[in-house]
Amino acid sequence: MAAATPPPGAVRPGGRTARVREAVLEAAADTLAEKGFEGLDLGEIARTAGVGKTTLYRRWGTPGALAADLLQDMAERSLPRSRNDDIDQDLRDNARLVLKTLTDPRQGRLFKALIAASLCNEQAAQALRRFYAVRIDEWAGCVTDAIERGELPTGTDPRRVIAAVSAPLYYALLNTGEPLDEAAADRAAAAALAAARAGALSMS
Repeated sequence: MAAATPPPGAVRPGGRTARVREAVLEAAADTLAEKGFEGLDLGEIARTAGVGKTTLYRRWGTPGALAADLLQDMAERSLPRSRNDDIDQDLRDNARLVLKTLTDPRQGRLFKALIAASLCNEQAAQALRRFYAVRIDEWAGCVTDAIERGELPTGTDPRRVIAAVSAPLYYALLNTGEPLDEAAADRAAAAALAAARAGALSMS
């Protein structure tokens, strides 16, 4: 079976091409945070990044492809999961990492823009799903370890537990506008842990 063609900008090359990609993605992130997806003009990104417009269009082609590559880069650069041998602390660490990202002045606006982009652009939507899948799979190891230690019931779904930690934080960011602080993060982690211990987040 032939290998699938990677999406535009998906390959991480070295040398000058890597520097071009880094400059373009940095400019794209700044633009998304300041102007949203509708302000992601490829010509302007090329000027800001100091690269040729032809190069940018040849490599990415559309704002959706550029947003998708940015999400891939963010997933690759994200911090690894914690390893505390304590599921309570691991889930708090996860919640506080999400909190730190969402409350950062630039990152918070950037995520809102990328989520908005996913609602109107299929490339961005697919990339956002991949981003969350990568992050959830990374942190799901904490739950798998906890099951093996006997801290959580056999049959607990690791991915559902991790998704349950971040869900109320994203809901507060995008819908209710409730304060996002360490207390909110700790409540989200505690609620997910209680649900998992009660068997409400099983694979069945």
